Amino acid sequence: MWVTSLAALVLLATSSSAATSSSADKALSTHASILADNSASLALSLYKNIAKDKNVENILFSPVVVASSLGLVALGGKSSTASQVKNILNAAKVKDEQLHTGLAELLTEVSDPKTRNVTWRISNRLYGPSSVNFMDDFVKSSKKHYNFDHSKINFRDKKSAVNSINEWASKSTDGKLLEVTKDVERTDGVMIINAMFFKPHWDEQFHHKMVDNRGFMVSHSYTVSLQMMHRTGLFDFYDDKSNMLYILSMPLAHKKSSVVFIMPYQVETLERLEKMLTKKQLDTWMGKLQQTAVAVSLPKVSMEISHNLQKNLGELGLTEAVNKSKADLSNISGKKDLYLSDVFHASAMEWDTDGNEIDTSIFGTEKLKTPRLFYADHPFVFLVKDQETKSILFIGRMVRPKGEKMRDEL
Repeated sequence: MWVTSLAALVLLATSSSAATSSSADKALSTHASILADNSASLALSLYKNIAKDKNVENILFSPVVVASSLGLVALGGKSSTASQVKNILNAAKVKDEQLHTGLAELLTEVSDPKTRNVTWRISNRLYGPSSVNFMDDFVKSSKKHYNFDHSKINFRDKKSAVNSINEWASKSTDGKLLEVTKDVERTDGVMIINAMFFKPHWDEQFHHKMVDNRGFMVSHSYTVSLQMMHRTGLFDFYDDKSNMLYILSMPLAHKKSSVVFIMPYQVETLERLEKMLTKKQLDTWMGKLQQTAVAVSLPKVSMEISHNLQKNLGELGLTEAVNKSKADLSNISGKKDLYLSDVFHASAMEWDTDGNEIDTSIFGTEKLKTPRLFYADHPFVFLVKDQETKSILFIGRMVRPKGEKMRDEL
């Protein structure tokens, strides 16, 4: 199946340059707001680029964390290597210092566990070959703005390097993310790794006892067995009859963010839906949501997804940083001896029943009479949307959830 060493962050990117602590009535600075709004465009363009790969099934990444990693590239880069980052973030007019403080402020705001009431552990690390010497200014600035750790590693001992990376990722996510990569192909550059664990905490929980085994239809001929969780309530919902899609928005605790599901009526590949995914179309769908009685059934599963975004970001315009002969990342080491060899973006997301107590006062009333059905037993796209900053915290698709094969029919 897609959103920082943003190092062993436990839920919160503590950045001294960013807004120190969030509050419900605190507005983002202008430059942070620009970057927040632009994260939606980055989310959709990167999602579509990943989805082009026919070998990719499930997708999961955090656009705001990707943006922070791009900020780190800009911090370490000079001239056009750095300016390409701004172009990808649609932030050409944002000054360098405002880019870094703005990205830090945004991530600090949306990952604040107190105001958002979410579990979001974000750890980021920059790995360099054993020969590299990290510049002190770069180490301090990257820690200050992006909470990145730095580590030298002997990439030529590939087995040891892979084990070290995976052990770090597992430890920093409390064992939720066991593997970032199976191999390290390029041994002469710097590697960015994001390791995250995200668990939605619903504004109103699912019924803990209403969990049962159902089938999820990966395709018409392939079904997996998994657990489904159920609840009925009032949710923002839209039935897009012309495009044969259901759109459902379920608030997370404190109602500062919500999970938006976009699902075709029937089992189909998601290619048709994905072609429609633009910021304009997304805004149109959001504008047509209406509070509706909905009986919701969702897979109760976990997703662990790792994407190497180096190639994807290169295709979106980060052409210099990823090119060994063109990259100028001399702010990192003081020399033009490095390029961005890998960008591993690994996330674990747990779909569970946990949330606040359900408001039972509406049960048995006219409000819940004849609810619509949102039964997520086939592939769908989802995103975690922040209501206050308008940024997209995660985007992804569930195509093949974990589960045993039920049947394979012609």
